[in-house]
Amino acid sequence: MESLQKLQPLLRSFVEKGPAGNSLMVMHQGRTVFEDYVGYADKESQIPVKEDTIFRIFSMTKVVTCTAALMLYERGLFLLNDPLEEYLPEFTNPQVYRSEQGETVVSPALRSITVKDLFTMTSGLTYPGDRNPTERQIAKALGELNKTQRENSTSRDLSKLLASIPLAFDPGTQWRYGFSHDVLGALIEVVSGKRFGEFLDEEIFKPLGMRDTFFNLPEDKKHRLASIYNREADGTLIKNETTDEQFHPNAMFESGGAGLLSTLGDYGRFAYMLANGGEFNGTRIIGSKTIQLMATNHLTAEQKRHYNWDYLKGYGYGLGVRTMIDPAEGGINGSIGEFGWSGLAGTWVLIDPKEKLSAVYMQQMLPNFEAIHQPRLRAVIYGAL
Repeated sequence: MESLQKLQPLLRSFVEKGPAGNSLMVMHQGRTVFEDYVGYADKESQIPVKEDTIFRIFSMTKVVTCTAALMLYERGLFLLNDPLEEYLPEFTNPQVYRSEQGETVVSPALRSITVKDLFTMTSGLTYPGDRNPTERQIAKALGELNKTQRENSTSRDLSKLLASIPLAFDPGTQWRYGFSHDVLGALIEVVSGKRFGEFLDEEIFKPLGMRDTFFNLPEDKKHRLASIYNREADGTLIKNETTDEQFHPNAMFESGGAGLLSTLGDYGRFAYMLANGGEFNGTRIIGSKTIQLMATNHLTAEQKRHYNWDYLKGYGYGLGVRTMIDPAEGGINGSIGEFGWSGLAGTWVLIDPKEKLSAVYMQQMLPNFEAIHQPRLRAVIYGAL
């Protein structure tokens, strides 16, 4: 795959116009076929991006969370169509905000949230915001928690808080990005009998040799955390000092939607395990048929109408991941069934079981330029096959 060397000038061009530094690993049929580190983990101190650089992966945590939950599904501990309240009773009799004759009213949901609704972001749960009453109520509730309460909250605490707020829509009727995978973390705790982070460490991280993947940043590894930057309109990078509360060594909250830290190599091992049918270096984590289910589009035509991010054209949504269903619509030279996700600061993972191919890209910048960087990386990687 000599043409993968085209990735080197591409990565450098990203750094010239965007993040302080980046890194990329591509694995294919059991071999690392490309690996590169460009620019700085901290621009002011001129600390380079290296193999041991730790990154905030934000929503790439979701792929790990959904994999962990599916491991428990494989053990018969829940079924996807089970009502969520069987495991998290706080979600019994969910309520929904509705608009009737110009008035906002609250009435019972037409059905329960199912476990599958958490995976597929069709639960009615949202993130905080200002677009609808649910988003505003979640923002208000989270805003009322002081710093100590936030740090000492657990996944189950968040689950109970969210369950007290009416949903944005009837479960199963729309796709809406939100806290669904954080609630999935609470479900994992209930059915496994372990803390969420403990389950991940014992069942995924240790078996795969992922020594630098965790929710809480150890003091002795703090110097390896890449700085995250806000990019101004003129290209100036200003260090962001407000994003790291949740990674404090003593923080209790383990966000299944956005809380993990990892390195390029660690996440690369996880990604290739999924590309390789659930096995890495002789260690099986999850079954290949379960990965197929994860990477199948689960959205109905009506749900997909709300899944309308431009840079995900050609993709459906599976059990917590984008999944390629229409290369022509997306203008994509990849495989049907390629899947993955990305993170707030521009991190990205591509997983292709058909080709036994995986790619992991890391950077730390807001806004993240994901619609510019990620499709170009994908085009070069598939062009090398």
